[in-house]
Amino acid sequence: MTFHSRKLLLSATLFLGLAGTAAAEDVTFRYLASQGGLSAHELAAELGYFEGTGISIENVGYAGGGPASLIALASGDVELGSAATAAVLNSIVSGNDFVAAYPSNGINKEVQSIFYVLEDSPIKNIKDIAGKSIAVNTLGAHLDYTIREALHAAGLPTDAANQVVVPGPQLEQVLRSGQVDISAFGYWQTTFEGAAKKNGGLRAIFGDTEVLGEIAGGFVVLRRDFVKAHPDAAKTFVEQSARALDYAREHPAETREIFAKALKERGENPDIAQYFRGYGVRAGGLPVERDVQFWIDVLVREGKLKEGQLAAKDVLYSPETATN
Repeated sequence: MTFHSRKLLLSATLFLGLAGTAAAEDVTFRYLASQGGLSAHELAAELGYFEGTGISIENVGYAGGGPASLIALASGDVELGSAATAAVLNSIVSGNDFVAAYPSNGINKEVQSIFYVLEDSPIKNIKDIAGKSIAVNTLGAHLDYTIREALHAAGLPTDAANQVVVPGPQLEQVLRSGQVDISAFGYWQTTFEGAAKKNGGLRAIFGDTEVLGEIAGGFVVLRRDFVKAHPDAAKTFVEQSARALDYAREHPAETREIFAKALKERGENPDIAQYFRGYGVRAGGLPVERDVQFWIDVLVREGKLKEGQLAAKDVLYSPETATN
């Protein structure tokens, strides 16, 4: 092959490569960040997983909790939300056509929500939380339902504890000052929990795995109409976010470094990144039906859903979602 023909071939190859890149649909996913946290799609962006895909993500502020994130999603202020599974299901039952795209976090022996008291507290177990005040980051989400499920399992009324909404960064402070009896650090708040434990004087009374077993704690959520309008972008977004979940499990030290950098850029305390224990999601970064069906069964038991009204397959994302 002559130099001239090789040059033509190289030019043609370059043109086709650029044409392939240009053909990718440009889609921006706006989202609300979580204080002290880094979602898998944020990690994916930091790792460059969305480069060349046409996908970009844009942080447009902070969410006070999962339900607030879902309200923003329903109103069209963002393209993705993130909330506890029970909150997602409640939102769907209320009429929002959402799709659970991928597990944002999970709970297992390494990563879980922990309920703490001061070391000299008389509270020793789940039965003792009845009548006590518990700091949680928001109502109607994972910690709320974990408390209700724990009380139910102990044979107590599900509303026997008094839940108080406290932002994640203040959970330690309100507990040490005696403003609440218990502070619940969610599985997504291991950074705040680690910092609080380092200061000493706290005692764990139970974790959510004791109540729920190993399960996805929550989901990143998309609107079904958005998925149908941008099927390729939705598929790539889910695949690369799940890939980032696997990266975090396989490269914990590197993930903490990325975490610290991202927190610093957001004006948050980068030191807490050292306490990040992972996302707690199974290998592959994708859900199983129990992750959703468990909470469907709870909502049926509470009378918020009719038997058979909703199934896990109706909620979980699949590449076929766009055609259904």
